[in-house]
Amino acid sequence: MTDYDRIIKKLIDFRNERDWEQFHDARNLSLALMLEASELNELFLWKKEDQIKDIDIDRLKEELADVLVYAFFLAEKYNLDIFQIVEEKMIRNGQKYPREKAKGTAKKYTEL
Repeated sequence: MTDYDRIIKKLIDFRNERDWEQFHDARNLSLALMLEASELNELFLWKKEDQIKDIDIDRLKEELADVLVYAFFLAEKYNLDIFQIVEEKMIRNGQKYPREKAKGTAKKYTEL
């Protein structure tokens, strides 16, 4: 069993022991993911660069974990291999953002 399989099993067991699967339809998982991402962003809101270095790492870990949990649940719901979809996305991004055009710039691919 891989680390990913192990964590998914733990998440599903945790959820099922509490009868929460009934709330985990795609819409609610997606909304929960957005809300947790917002809570993660809140850690950086209105902070200057020099203040970010003093971020509460425990809170960062907690909020990032929440984001990952809902992303994992959503991927599991649709039987998506998270490693495969990330690799596929990187290939698409590589095509949209060729190194020779994108290096050192934050421009969108339509502006390169």
